This record gives sequence, C-alpha cells and structure tokens, in this order.
Amino acid sequence: MQWNTAIEDFRSYIILERNQSDNTVLAYHADMLKFQSLLEDNKTPMNVQRQDIEAFLAAIHDLGLAKRSQARLLSSIKAFFRWMNLEGIREDNPSASLEGPKRDQKLPDTLSVEDVNALIESHDLSKNKGIRNRAIFEVLYSCGLRVSECISLMINNIYFEEEIIKVIGKGNRERLVPIGRAAMHSLRIYLDEVRNKQKVAQEGQGFVFLNRRGKPLSRVMIFYMVKEAAERTGLRKSISPHTFRHSFATHLVEGGADLRAVQEMLGHANITTTEIYTHLDQSHLRKALEKFHPRFKGYD
Repeated sequence: MQWNTAIEDFRSYIILERNQSDNTVLAYHADMLKFQSLLEDNKTPMNVQRQDIEAFLAAIHDLGLAKRSQARLLSSIKAFFRWMNLEGIREDNPSASLEGPKRDQKLPDTLSVEDVNALIESHDLSKNKGIRNRAIFEVLYSCGLRVSECISLMINNIYFEEEIIKVIGKGNRERLVPIGRAAMHSLRIYLDEVRNKQKVAQEGQGFVFLNRRGKPLSRVMIFYMVKEAAERTGLRKSISPHTFRHSFATHLVEGGADLRAVQEMLGHANITTTEIYTHLDQSHLRKALEKFHPRFKGYD
C-alpha cells in the first residue's frame, strides 16, 4: 500500500467511523502528509518502523516546532497506525507506546470584565458591520463558544423564548447553552436590522453571521475583528477570539460556578480540561483559604 492510498483510506475512516469535524479531518490529513514528507523515499506505510517515527519526532523538535504541535503530530501518527492495525493492513503497530514531549501546562490568557466590556462596546453601531460584530462578541463571551461554533451557529438553533442556543461542537456533538440577555438583545438587533434585510447567498442560508456578500464568516475574519477591537481600545494584551471563551470560563469559576456546569457549557469531554481554570486566579484561592481554613490567617 502506498501513501496516497493509505492516507485517503484513513481520511475516509475518520470521517465515517469516528464522525470527526471537518477541521479535525483536515488536521489529520495535513499531519500525515507532513510525516510522509520527512521520511526517506523508500519508506511506505507498510515498512515504517518505530525508529523512523522517532527520527521524525527528533526532526520536528530540531525544527523548533512547539510542543503542542509535536504532540498533535504524534497523536495523528498513532491514530493512523492504530487504524492500519485495526483493519488488518499491518499486524504490528510501530507507534505503540511512543510518548510525545511533555507539554507545559500553559494557563490561558484572560480578560478582566472591564476589558471585555470595553471590547464589546468599541463597535460603531451606526454601521451594519458594527452591529454584527458586537453581536458576535456578545455571543462569544456570553456562551463561551469556540470560533468554529460561533461561525456555524444556525438561526433555527436559537431559542429566543427559552434564551438558549444549540451549539454543534467538536465531533459534531450537540449541547444546549444558556445565552445572556445582553447577548440576546444584540443578537435580536443584528437579525432584525441587518441579517434579515441582507441578500443571502446560497451557501449562507440559515447561518446567523454573514459577511457583506451574504456568505458565512470565516474563522480568520473573527480573528481580524478581535485584533481591530483590541487596537481601538488600546488593549496591550495579545488576544484572540478564544480569549473570550477563556474569560467566560474564568469569570464563572471565580464567581463560584460549579465546575461540572462550566464543563458542560464549554463542551469539554473531560473535566480535567476545565480544571485549568481553577488555577488562574491565585488571589481567588487565597480568599477562599482565608475564609474557610481554620489556621490560614495566622495569629492576631
């Protein structure tokens, strides 16, 4: 079996059998092409050995690839050879028991409530673009959405009376998320004054957020919106749309929200992913200790 055939068959497997999102499928595909490109010419999916994978990992480490990216590449390679073994294409799995680089636990950047408010209020509501962009920022922060979830939000998944939206997350998993009244207000204004008066392209039918040509927004466009808003408000932090999601979770945890509820709203499959937000505000932890620990305050 040659690489082109193997990679295409693997791609079909993760689409059909594992029900992965389009972005995940593209990432797997790109990772396997990168792996193939750095192997010797005589290496095929059938004769790759453990030392070949180790050499590849050493090469991408020397190239200065971030630990997170190295770990993701290894994860793709392991999934590929597990599939080959599962399908009986190979009797062995050369990637079995291989370990990637230890990833540093990087605490996500967050914004204060004041910074979030400044970013949301920085839009010019005299322009259609400003009305749309404010609604996007409100939804990102109110619901803690991923960028992909925001741009794929459908009108028929907004339940106005119940103040809930249905979100299609990673792996096409659905979840219901409450939406705040400020976000719902901005969303209604955008839909009534901009979206419903706009000429919609065929590919934009049903999507909430559209560009001026009536097509769904891209992830890159949301990144530009956030960057421009940061410049308008003089915010010196390097932020992205995901910063709204981190801030959403952090502010909930700091306010005393149940971690399981935050996990459900974020759509995290594992609560350990959510637990990182418990480490963000050391002053919050200190206040909890001072309030509840009998010997933390010391002597008067």
